[in-house]
Amino acid sequence: MQAAYINPFLMSSCTVIESLIQVKPTLGELTIKQIEIEDNHVWLKIGIVGGMTGEVVFGFPEPVALKIASAMMGGFSLTEFDEISRSAISELANMISGNASTLLYNQGICVDITPPSFMDLGKQVGNAGLKALSIPLNLQSYGAFDIYVITK
Repeated sequence: MQAAYINPFLMSSCTVIESLIQVKPTLGELTIKQIEIEDNHVWLKIGIVGGMTGEVVFGFPEPVALKIASAMMGGFSLTEFDEISRSAISELANMISGNASTLLYNQGICVDITPPSFMDLGKQVGNAGLKALSIPLNLQSYGAFDIYVITK
């Protein structure tokens, strides 16, 4: 896994989150680990094609996703993961990936991203068991979530 591929996602995650919800994320230790699709989490993925091919998978514990979505909605308290929450979290993932693709382009790696898609636990077994670089992000009082970068 090349640093040229990972650093844009690290930088983008911090920049986007800080601008959207005014919280500076702290990064946990980067590790290569298996993606284990868990219940009570919100899972979505974005495909990457071009100079780098792979996927970015976002794994949010549901309470963390709700807190982030609430902050993105101007503090409106969201209590269930509904269409509004899905839209907000989807947009967060899209912004992080889009910004990272711009940073990759600036390094001479031209990529396109696919629209975010939520992963249905009952039907999505394709990514389960894959090894990926895990980027853990802690958002102070919001909690933590992981971004997994899979390159092929």
